[in-house]
Amino acid sequence: MSPYVLDGIYCQPMTFQVPLDHTQPGGKQLTLFARTLTDKNRRNEELPLLLFLQGGPGFGAPRPTANSGWLKRALQEFQVVLLDQRGTGQSTPISAKALAHLSPAEQADYLRHFRADSIVRDAELVRAKLSPDRPWSLLGQSFGGFCCLTYLSLFPEALQEVYITGGIAPIGRSADEVYRATYRRVAAKQKALCERFPAMQGMLDRLAAHLHSQDVRLPNGQRLTVEQFQQQGLDLGASGGPEGLYYLLEGAFDGEQLSDAFLYQMQAMQPFNSHPVFAILHEAIYSEGPATDWAAERVRHQYPACQWQPGQPLQFTGEMIYPWMFEQFRELQPLKEAADLLAAKADWGALYDRARLAANQVPVACAVYAEDMYVEFDYCRDVLGWLGNSRAWITNEYEHNGLRADGERILDRLITLNRDR
Repeated sequence: MSPYVLDGIYCQPMTFQVPLDHTQPGGKQLTLFARTLTDKNRRNEELPLLLFLQGGPGFGAPRPTANSGWLKRALQEFQVVLLDQRGTGQSTPISAKALAHLSPAEQADYLRHFRADSIVRDAELVRAKLSPDRPWSLLGQSFGGFCCLTYLSLFPEALQEVYITGGIAPIGRSADEVYRATYRRVAAKQKALCERFPAMQGMLDRLAAHLHSQDVRLPNGQRLTVEQFQQQGLDLGASGGPEGLYYLLEGAFDGEQLSDAFLYQMQAMQPFNSHPVFAILHEAIYSEGPATDWAAERVRHQYPACQWQPGQPLQFTGEMIYPWMFEQFRELQPLKEAADLLAAKADWGALYDRARLAANQVPVACAVYAEDMYVEFDYCRDVLGWLGNSRAWITNEYEHNGLRADGERILDRLITLNRDR
């Protein structure tokens, strides 16, 4: 694949072959896509490698557009590796069409291989190709931070340093516990939003009543329902997200009907049709054995405010996955039976080695956001209490997307934490 130069960055795309099932290296193979990024003036230097692990699960690595943000800081001393995790981006992507030739049981068996343990084993094969004689470093955002802890559990000898932003996994916590905390966080974020914008709750309630009484269709033909709109609480946990929701609602109606602009925006804001792994495996990232059994749906019944009924205030949900999504979202419908099988799966493998993590010697620096809506602060603090050789910068300056909002400063702070020991 041809290299190119972008804003002073030398970019080299490449592909790798890895086994679907790492216990069967000679079996079915997947293609991984990655690109290395280097300061064009340092191309001939043997720079240490930094692997960026993207949040999700189910989202490809960022596509560089400029030498800015965290990338600008990283390129001062690293060659950066952007890897599309298996099933995402250009790495043998998962879609209903791609899996249509398989039965639901076969789809579920295939999809079980797309959690952090497989992602990390993929990454280690990539390292063996790019840096066989030298450990590399990791930068993990959100779910990417979960992957960092799995990497430390499986291959600590392959790592020089680890940087985690908004991604300390809630090790030892069940999916039910995670979702209880998340429901509470979303409610607090909505309360703050409505206090800032007094008209917000009234606009939410008007929209909910309209969606309930009318057959509203998105441009792709999918019906927009109240419960789908509740999921836009996802945006409350990112800087600029609450304000964006307010302005979205402010211009939602054209007279008594929803505007075309609003409907196009809503369709674009839903990640589930275009990123099915996010829906299919989100609950599974929290299990090291027991079935999740649609945990977010079960826990939802403990929060009556989230069970919208006509005449009551609309309460957002957030980063939760529900079984009804596989009936309402067009690209998820063909995967409903497989999703049910994965929700019932009661023999998920371990993702973390607690003893090895407690004895960890690899320097780990973490940015922990005290008001993070997606990764519960109290659970992060518990894990950091026993994670070996780790240091944390705890701050309420940023939301979960801090690395995107102010990445140069955040990564510089973490590098200083790791080096100043």
